[in-house]
Amino acid sequence: MKSEYFSFLFTPININKLEIKNRIVFPAMHLNYTPEGYITDQMTAFYENRARGGAGLIVVGGCTIDKVGGGHFMVRLDTDDFIPGMSSLTKRLHSHGAKVFAQLYHAGRYAASWMIGGETPVSASAVPSKLTNETPKPLTIDEIKQIQQAYANAALRAKKAGMDGIEILASAGYLICQFLSPLTNQRTDDYGGTPENRMRFGIEVYKSIREAAGDDFAIIMRLSGSDFVRGSNTINETAEFAKALDQAGIDGFNVTGGWHETHVPQLTFSVPEGAFSYLAMKVKQAVGVPVIASNRINNPKLAERVINDGWADMVIMGRALIADPMFPEKVRKNELHEINYCIACNQGCFDNIFNGLPATCLVNPAVGREHEIKISRVKKPKKIAIIGAGPAGLEAAVTLAKRGYKVSLFEKEKWIGGQFNLASAVPDKEGFYDLLLYYAHQLEHNSVDLKLGKAVSKNMLSHLKADEIIIATGAKPLIPDIEGLKEGIKSGYVKLAWDVLSHEFNGASQDIVIIGGGAVGCDVALFLSQGGTMDGKAARFLLENDAEDPLLVQQLLKQSTRKITMLEMLDKMGRDIGKSTRWPIMQQLKRRGVKMHTNSKVVKIEKGMVYAENNGKTQVFNAGMIVIAAGVVPDSTFTGLKDKRIHVIGDALSTAKAIDAIKHGFELALTL
Repeated sequence: MKSEYFSFLFTPININKLEIKNRIVFPAMHLNYTPEGYITDQMTAFYENRARGGAGLIVVGGCTIDKVGGGHFMVRLDTDDFIPGMSSLTKRLHSHGAKVFAQLYHAGRYAASWMIGGETPVSASAVPSKLTNETPKPLTIDEIKQIQQAYANAALRAKKAGMDGIEILASAGYLICQFLSPLTNQRTDDYGGTPENRMRFGIEVYKSIREAAGDDFAIIMRLSGSDFVRGSNTINETAEFAKALDQAGIDGFNVTGGWHETHVPQLTFSVPEGAFSYLAMKVKQAVGVPVIASNRINNPKLAERVINDGWADMVIMGRALIADPMFPEKVRKNELHEINYCIACNQGCFDNIFNGLPATCLVNPAVGREHEIKISRVKKPKKIAIIGAGPAGLEAAVTLAKRGYKVSLFEKEKWIGGQFNLASAVPDKEGFYDLLLYYAHQLEHNSVDLKLGKAVSKNMLSHLKADEIIIATGAKPLIPDIEGLKEGIKSGYVKLAWDVLSHEFNGASQDIVIIGGGAVGCDVALFLSQGGTMDGKAARFLLENDAEDPLLVQQLLKQSTRKITMLEMLDKMGRDIGKSTRWPIMQQLKRRGVKMHTNSKVVKIEKGMVYAENNGKTQVFNAGMIVIAAGVVPDSTFTGLKDKRIHVIGDALSTAKAIDAIKHGFELALTL
């Protein structure tokens, strides 16, 4: 049955002679599930869940084609040894109606020598990599031909494994990009200089694969729509490259954003949904084969609109299907309220990968554990009482209820969510509110007895009619020992970060000092600084009507009228923020004029003044408003209780990130 509301999304499409049942693509993503390059049970179960959930096309990879193209921990197709594992995976995915491609990967100068057994990375020219700080070896003509043959050999292995096609990786700044870009290609032979010569390597890679795999084998290429690096290729050059490949006979394109070293965020919550779809549209206008749009398309209505409006023929829904593998089926059945949406936090996916850990997910703690976890219903359900409806308590309640337990959830506030309510107030973090809507639906759907506005005291616990009691009361703000702080809070000129994010503050354009530069302090700074910038709708109106100088509009969009200063006692701002999200946050705060001081320990507060010590010197800051964002400590309301029924989870046990709280609630629910 095809959804009448999403008819474009569920219309079949052909790539070459291959029919794909819908327009939803799960992209190649490194998952750290293959420590030796072989397909594992962990990886198979992960992909099979996405196939079972209804994805039309699944791209596996990136798959390395030779030993200098990527690390041994990536999926490998550089020898025939890897064909059996890929064949087994493909059969499992085919059994659920999904088509399967392999993405062929060569990092070029982005490969670090430690990743490739001490070998020197290779590239078009000896231009140092900003990611690895290593200088690659320029490829000779013979070596170029060898790499092109390696691409062809890997494609042939994918075909022998029963896969339906391959995707050539030519995005994000990897090897083919390094030949395409004038920044990284300084050659003077047939592979450098003119745009036609710089295109030559990528086109010949395609032709070598076509010759090896045959005319009927589907071949597409993933392109950087725009490198977003000053002096490198834009969408205009990308469209010309796509046009040349189209004329050579390629079957389609997957168009993403920029290089890894760009200053433009690609995946974080600050990227508007579908922001880079225009790049796919520009390529589509230049070619006559299917084009796939990519990046931050996590909403079915947006996905349908991208296809309906002719911007692309298919859509990448990567993190959307990590968060909820059944996403396509739920959309097909018009069960949108059942979808567990990605919130673009990156905590479990990209941050884990950058730290060398297997991918997981904040909103779906089962990710990466599909091969070992089964939520089964119990034969003898117990009565469970959970105190606190923050992230840990919500996840525990829902998972226990799915297992058949009779769950009562007590929350002293009149709403669920705990600190997620504060996070959702931060600009571009509205996804946390969507997650709360999902939890609210799941509580009702699974018959959890939710008791809002119901505080439970220490003395009341013994009277609860429950077989097990879970304490999930979360954390409370840390109040540091600073001279004058308590008087400031009492007088009202010192605010707690939680109060600010709850809109309990005077938002006048004044000197604001934030004490604390961790994740919460940065959230408060983002929240307050956006209040002093121009609204996006107003900017669009002025630009569409040529009413104002675009440079002035740009300045008003970026720079806040509020004078905000952050004081952090450690040597680094945002130390507790993940690698993939910290740099865009720091970039945004600087752009808005937020002054950030590290190694600054606040020692005294007076009305209108903050005193801090930095390397033995005292600094004085004017402060019309002072915000305390010094972190949190566990809520100690139920500390010291000796009752075998009691289990403490989340921040109530030990403060950490949201992903840890949800994981803790989930794991306890599996073991009770």
